[in-house]
Amino acid sequence: MKRTSLLILAAVLSLIAGVQTAMAQKVTLYMAGNQTYECDIAQLDSIVFSEGQTIIPDEEIVVTVDANGNADGGHQFTRIDEATFLIDDIKYRYENGSLLVSGYDPVFFAGTAKIISKLIYNGRAMNVVGIGNGAFRDCTSLTSITIPESVTSIGGSAFSGCSSLTSITIPESVTSIGGSAFSGCSSLTSITIPNSVTSIDWAFSNCSGLTSVTIPESVTSIGNGAFRDCTSLTSITIPESVTYIGYEAFCGCTSLTSVTIPNSVTRIGECAFEGCSGLTSITIPESVTSIGKSAFDGCTSLTSINIPESVTSIGNDAFEGCSGLTSITIPNSVTSIGNGAFAGCSGLTSIIIPNSVTSIGDEAFYRCSSLTSIIVESGNTVYDSRNNCNAIIKTSTNTLIAGCMNTVIPESVTSIGGSAFSGCSSLTSITIPESVTNIGKFAFSSCSGLTDVYCYAENVPSTDSKAFYNSPISSATLHVPAGSLSAYKAESPWKNFGSIVAIE
Repeated sequence: MKRTSLLILAAVLSLIAGVQTAMAQKVTLYMAGNQTYECDIAQLDSIVFSEGQTIIPDEEIVVTVDANGNADGGHQFTRIDEATFLIDDIKYRYENGSLLVSGYDPVFFAGTAKIISKLIYNGRAMNVVGIGNGAFRDCTSLTSITIPESVTSIGGSAFSGCSSLTSITIPESVTSIGGSAFSGCSSLTSITIPNSVTSIDWAFSNCSGLTSVTIPESVTSIGNGAFRDCTSLTSITIPESVTYIGYEAFCGCTSLTSVTIPNSVTRIGECAFEGCSGLTSITIPESVTSIGKSAFDGCTSLTSINIPESVTSIGNDAFEGCSGLTSITIPNSVTSIGNGAFAGCSGLTSIIIPNSVTSIGDEAFYRCSSLTSIIVESGNTVYDSRNNCNAIIKTSTNTLIAGCMNTVIPESVTSIGGSAFSGCSSLTSITIPESVTNIGKFAFSSCSGLTDVYCYAENVPSTDSKAFYNSPISSATLHVPAGSLSAYKAESPWKNFGSIVAIE
């Protein structure tokens, strides 16, 4: 019966694929370019036709098992339960008419895995369509594996921790690679992702031996943790199809020296390149609108960065610890600079804050020890979080602060952020304009030289109780409008000043 079916199949194939058959044990296939290939008729089940190519079916394994559990071709069939069985040393599970690879026999497994493509059990054919979640997890003896073209999905953690796996070919039939599928495959040196895959999450994290990877045009998202801690990866080409670089996508890739982000990318996720200490340059295209929290945190070799006009927000800690960064230009499109955005950029000497910026987070320039010039463009409504006593604060025309000795805040400012002047030990006096309505926590903390504060606000600003924490305000003088004396004397922390007098 099987022989008759195969002869019918051969006849059909001869019509649609240019296959001529002789009604015998041998079949000759006529390919493009006058190439021929002769094979046994029984092999027709596993022939893969490709126009202009001759493909020998040497990796497709079809196993037939009779009703008594006897397998052909020297294979061993072992039933485990109604849905699970072993073919040789690989475990399979029956689900919805198809088979999944679910594990292996830890006693007899010899390190080389050859997955069958089809099982014919008691006359019923079932294709192997996937490798299940955790199928080979922590199989440290696995050195190589052959995946047939019948497989369309590789489950989460399928090969996680397979530290001896040196190479793998993922067939074009695979459309889905699960999270952490190859995580911790430390001996894997290169990988080619097939054109059928659209996204990868944590798939190759901790592949410390990976030096090269090919990402196809089909991929639209380099997902969370995709190449996290791939410490041997030196370069990466991101195709134009990618629109999003996810959370920790390249975090900890310490050997990565340069990255070109294509024009298709609109978002750089949180911690995307965090800890890439070897990264010296990166090009951010005009398509990017947001740079996520800690995106380039700890990129100590990065000397310059272009932020395009398309970016509207710089996330918390986005460039924290980029000690090699000497200059940065914030475009007029940016409206918010997150907490600690440039904290620890010890090589940064100057920065211009455009008038488009309406929010600057706490400690945005904390520990920027070389910063000597911050230019606040005229019309900017927010000034806070400078947190560096060596800075000279300017508008486009006037010097406002010189070495923290005397501080004058522009009339346009409505809010002074948390820790804005924290630790400014040389600060002796400060003038707060009438426009200020809010003063954040630790705004003037540890200003040990402070003697006078001039606050022109008629209405007492909303002020955190620790705004002057650890500053000697009990011996300092607060100068306020005459009509507001009683109000300031009743509000904390203002009432704690040694003397409160009317501004003359």
